[in-house]
Amino acid sequence: MNTGHDGSLTTIHATTPRDAVGRLEVMVGTANSSMGYRSIRQQIASAVDLFIQTSRFSDGNRHITHITEVVGMEQDIITLQDIFLFEKTGIAENGRVTGRFRATGIRPKFYDRLKASGVSVPTQVFQTVVEIN
Repeated sequence: MNTGHDGSLTTIHATTPRDAVGRLEVMVGTANSSMGYRSIRQQIASAVDLFIQTSRFSDGNRHITHITEVVGMEQDIITLQDIFLFEKTGIAENGRVTGRFRATGIRPKFYDRLKASGVSVPTQVFQTVVEIN
């Protein structure tokens, strides 16, 4: 990621995508104490496309709860936008969490790059709701 190569994948433990940004800032700052936070944030904003957040629910199962795009920078802040969110709707009789994974209606900024690289994703997917029982 540091050298601008596409295709990096990593994990980071955080409660939300916004918390993940903060943790990345701290880790980079710890590794390179001479780098200012604005420079660190610019590096993160240019290197990271998505955060995919998973959470463990009361039934012990994990669900993807956020697919969040890193949009860029507004002044000194890394801007994020949720593309998909999990909404818990209840608990079934068997104790399993029920919910739905819904699109926020926002087509990601990197969609055209994805398409140009040969990955075909119908735009309707960004308008979809999937029930999870």
